Amino acid sequence: MRFGITGNAGKDSLWKALTDVIRILDQSGYAYVLHRDMADMLVTHGMAPSEETVAASNSAFIAAADIILSFGGDGTLLNTVAAFGQASKPILGVNHGRLGFLANVEGSELSSRLDLLRDGTFIVEERLVLEATCTSGSTLPVRFALNEFTVQRSGAAGLLGIRVLVDGREMNTYSSDGLIISTPTGSTAYSLALGGPIMAPGCGSVLITPIAPHTLTVRPVVLPETAEIQIEVVDMDRPYIITADGVSYNGSDFPGPIRIARAEHRVRLVRFKDQDYFSTLRSKLMWGARKQH
Repeated sequence: MRFGITGNAGKDSLWKALTDVIRILDQSGYAYVLHRDMADMLVTHGMAPSEETVAASNSAFIAAADIILSFGGDGTLLNTVAAFGQASKPILGVNHGRLGFLANVEGSELSSRLDLLRDGTFIVEERLVLEATCTSGSTLPVRFALNEFTVQRSGAAGLLGIRVLVDGREMNTYSSDGLIISTPTGSTAYSLALGGPIMAPGCGSVLITPIAPHTLTVRPVVLPETAEIQIEVVDMDRPYIITADGVSYNGSDFPGPIRIARAEHRVRLVRFKDQDYFSTLRSKLMWGARKQH
C-alpha cells in the first residue's frame, strides 16, 4: 500500500500536520508519494523530502498511489476529485478545514487510522458524478461535478429565465436567481442552504433546486440519476455564471443549452467501519445538540 499525499498547498498552517504525518510514515516504514505541490510546500518550510518520494507529474502521482490522502477541507477534496477522481483510486479526505462533510477524518485522528488504511480495513463508497456538456459543441473547462453544477446570475439585478427539459420533455422555465443541479453528495452543500432535501449517498437521484425563485410554489425536484437534464438561459442579455463544484466561468462563453447527465465514472471515497452517514449528519449539523447554559 502506497499512500499518495496531496492537499491545499496554499493553506500555510497545513505544513506542520503534513510533516507530522510524514514522520509517522517514515518511522512505520509505510510507502508514500508526495504530490509536487506538497513537496514544494515542505521545501518552503525548511524540510526537503527525498526525491524518490516526490512525483514528477500528476500522472506519475496517480500511477504511484494506491490510496490518496487529501489534506485540507471539503473544497480541497473537491479539487482532488477534479484532478484524480477519474482514476478510480480511493480518496480519503483529511479535514483541516471548517465543516468536513466530505473530508470526514480529522487531522488529529489520522495517525490512528494509518494501520487500518495499510491493511485495507476500510469501506469504499462509490459516489455519483454528474457530467455537463455543451450541445453547441463547445467544451466546458470543468466537465464533472461530485457536488453540483449551478447556473446563476452574476452582478446585474434581475432574475434569470432558465428553461429546463428532462429526458427531452418540458419541465419548467424558472424565473429565479439560478438553479442548482446536485448529486446526493452535494445535497448537503449549497442546495441544503436553500431548503433542499438531504439525500443519502447511493439513493440514485439527482436534485434540482431553484435559487430564490420568483414563484413561491416552485420547490426542489428529485429526479432519477438516469435522467438527462437540459438547461438553457433564455435571458441572454443578462450576465450569468456556470459553476462546477465551486469553479465558475462566464456563461456567455458557452451559449446554448447545456446537457447534464450521469457520468460514466464514480468517485470512490473512503470511510471507516465506525463511521456512517447519519453520524456525520448528527455531528456536522449538530442534530440533537442542547443549548449550553
